[in-house]
Amino acid sequence: MKYAIHTFGCRVNQADSLAIEEGLRARGASAAPPDDADVVVVNTCTVTGAADQGARNLIRRIARRNASARIIVTGCYTTREPDALASMPGVVRLVPNSRKRALVEEVCGPRTDDGPCGTSIEPGVMGRTAYPLRVQTGCDEPCAFCVVPSTRGPSRSRPMADVLADVGRLAGAGYKELWLVGVHLGSYGRDLAPSASLCELLRALDRARGDVTYRISSLEPMDCPPEIVALVERSGRFVPHFHLPLQHGCDRVLAAMRRPYTASFCRALVRDIRARLPHASIGADVIVGFPGESEADADEGEETVATLPLSYLHVFPYSDRPGTAASAMTPKVDPVVMKARALRMRQIGDRHATRFIASQIGATRPGLTIDDGATVLTDNFLKVTIPPGLPRNTRVSVRIDAAAPTLAGHVV
Repeated sequence: MKYAIHTFGCRVNQADSLAIEEGLRARGASAAPPDDADVVVVNTCTVTGAADQGARNLIRRIARRNASARIIVTGCYTTREPDALASMPGVVRLVPNSRKRALVEEVCGPRTDDGPCGTSIEPGVMGRTAYPLRVQTGCDEPCAFCVVPSTRGPSRSRPMADVLADVGRLAGAGYKELWLVGVHLGSYGRDLAPSASLCELLRALDRARGDVTYRISSLEPMDCPPEIVALVERSGRFVPHFHLPLQHGCDRVLAAMRRPYTASFCRALVRDIRARLPHASIGADVIVGFPGESEADADEGEETVATLPLSYLHVFPYSDRPGTAASAMTPKVDPVVMKARALRMRQIGDRHATRFIASQIGATRPGLTIDDGATVLTDNFLKVTIPPGLPRNTRVSVRIDAAAPTLAGHVV
């Protein structure tokens, strides 16, 4: 059987897709382009209306180009609104998130051998040099704008022993960098018996054997205590990269969003990270146009974000999600106004990125070659072009020489 997998959305979805890929390969299936595949798995996202539309467009395109393909749709959009997908051309099966782990068996049937599955993937599968290792899924937070708790369910953590076993397995398969991902990563361990914490997991990973480093994925501001920052600072195995979904810089809007922190808390957190780790990459998510956001709120949010020592910014215009608390909130921000606010916030993000990159010119950073080996992903999340000649997944030290026309350097 020939298969293709297309993934929308977050790194948890990427981790889920890699698990599906591993299961299919373990049963003898082989990867193929969607136009030539017998089975196409579409792993959907539903965080925004654009994500929903993108999934529908892709399904139509696959069905048009490969009429014989059996299209299997899974993920958050499938879970939230199956009726919107069930009658689409080529779709033969819908698999909600609750059954995603059994998707391979539903497609291929149970394994016929009694041996262990082993590791049937290696760096480069699905274009990924680093492996997104899911340690948690689901979320218990009541954020007003977010539909994910209803599509992913309550927070559920993987036992620490299982995570450590995966680290050993993936190190044995050749992976040198693991990205620790979760829907609400900071809640790791609260549901386990006995309970644990993300910091405990990170300490265990720090002690684990294997030539692997770790990149902590998206971490809510209230879940990034000084202990985690200090561990990243001293360990050597956790790369200096923090991604913090701040969401807004105005306290009134943060409260309406039901975010459990203030702008001043975020300001102190980001500045503490920058003081401890001057070369760290610190990224943030920001939503503009939340219902009820006034011009004064937007100005305050922009001023807060502009003064933070960030490295990059992801800007999201508010997307109304039926069933969320925010969906019932008024007044809605005019789309033209929202677009203008998003543009201003992206310009702030561009200035942050330009300053951070300029601060790294002349620096030498450890990193890993990705793609075709002519790009290095540094520990602090910069993609640096280098002369060709090295294979993918090679640890290097790269001196960053120039920022224009592209970020470029050489191996030292």
